[in-house]
Amino acid sequence: DGYFEQVVRQCRYSSKDLQGIEFIDSYVFNKVEDIRFNSTVGKYVGYTEHGVYNAEAWNKGPVLAQELGELERVCKGNAPIYYSA
Repeated sequence: DGYFEQVVRQCRYSSKDLQGIEFIDSYVFNKVEDIRFNSTVGKYVGYTEHGVYNAEAWNKGPVLAQELGELERVCKGNAPIYYSA
């Protein structure tokens, strides 16, 4: 018994061109995805009532600016390591 909470952060590389990189940050509670940030969409999208509420708040504040920077910091910064493997 209890609760299950998970955050999944992914960099999806579709080609060696750095323009083809996508950053996804998903928040899951009890095996249901509540909210997701997708760098291609450029904002948070909620999939449950709680997720929609948070998406509206997070898209208005400094949280969104931080997520927008993750594509550059995490994905593009690690692309040479990924492509060399």
